Amino acid sequence: MNTFDQRLAPISFDGVQARVRAQMAEEGFDAFLTDHPEDIAYLTGFFHHPSERPVAIWIDADGRVVMLLPELEREYAESQQARAELVAFFEYPGVVAPFEVLAKAVAPRGRVGFASTMPYQRLDAARAAMGQADLVGSDMLSRVRYIKSPEEVVLHREAARVTDLMLDAGVQMVAQAVAAGGDLPTETELERHVTATGTGIMYAEHRNVVVASLLAGGLVYSGANSAFPHGLPSVNRLKAGDTFMLSLGCAVGGRFVEGERTFVLGEPTADQRRYHDTIHAAQQRGRETIRAGLECREANRLCLDVIREAGLGEFIRHRQGHGIGLGMHEAPWLEDGDATVLEAGMVVSNEPGIYVPGHAGYRISDSMLVTPTGAEPLTTYPRSLDDCTIAL
Repeated sequence: MNTFDQRLAPISFDGVQARVRAQMAEEGFDAFLTDHPEDIAYLTGFFHHPSERPVAIWIDADGRVVMLLPELEREYAESQQARAELVAFFEYPGVVAPFEVLAKAVAPRGRVGFASTMPYQRLDAARAAMGQADLVGSDMLSRVRYIKSPEEVVLHREAARVTDLMLDAGVQMVAQAVAAGGDLPTETELERHVTATGTGIMYAEHRNVVVASLLAGGLVYSGANSAFPHGLPSVNRLKAGDTFMLSLGCAVGGRFVEGERTFVLGEPTADQRRYHDTIHAAQQRGRETIRAGLECREANRLCLDVIREAGLGEFIRHRQGHGIGLGMHEAPWLEDGDATVLEAGMVVSNEPGIYVPGHAGYRISDSMLVTPTGAEPLTTYPRSLDDCTIAL
């Protein structure tokens, strides 16, 4: 009980910062600046609720890691043992602008990279305060985040375990309603149940629960509503014959996992079997082909070609998958336009789907840990139609 600690040890961030500095040296940066909440958590272990008051990290080649933050966040950062020197401003916009406070502390010079995710207003403020530096946009930090450390993989594995339990809880809720002979749950009721299951497991079994942008939850939709790839749960009540989807996930220590399965309520029709078997085969192709050394665009082609060869290409609405880490969706992208080469230590989704207007959507997703010789599905809930049929 409460044996799994979601927070990484502060000393683990020394290795993260060393990897970032090594990449800075390779790309010719004297320092790097980012205000993205995920980057800040990645570099220092500090999770926060972003607002108009900037929080930013300055990391330089000389070994300094400085966090700019509002005074009202200082004690919160200290309580999380943020691995950085704290430099605070009192309020925003302030008599002295926040980035001027940072510039005074770090004396910026040379070639300074900034995260390409920075909003224009903040970038403009940073440029005004750091006139002696050459600020250059870069996705360097995003690329460093591709490869998960062993400590991060532990968090992803635990998130996968919880996600599998959430999927099982959703199935059990429907099966129990069928057995009771009463009303089946609505999409919204089912979504609330699986979310409560995920958060309940974490609060019961974990210490130092990190509430990131999403702790647990997902999309639950049935029938024609599931033909919208990101349709929101509604008050539609499940009924006999429905195809329904549980698109679930959670974050442990801020590290995400997603697991999605498509179910049929009652004996599948020939069309339901064809659709489900096709995405099952495509998803299986993804599990067999994702590996270090393969380009993202080639992984995407190999996977989605299964759907095209089955004559269902007209129902494809999206790529095979995407990277997962401190963000549920992050680069690299398993899509025709991304030539990024997969590397061991990446975590990516493998989630081919088809969406038949007026009928339903079919999608199966696992979060995959890329290995030197292949990929390991972190989520393991059964995938076949026989396993995903709920008898009436």
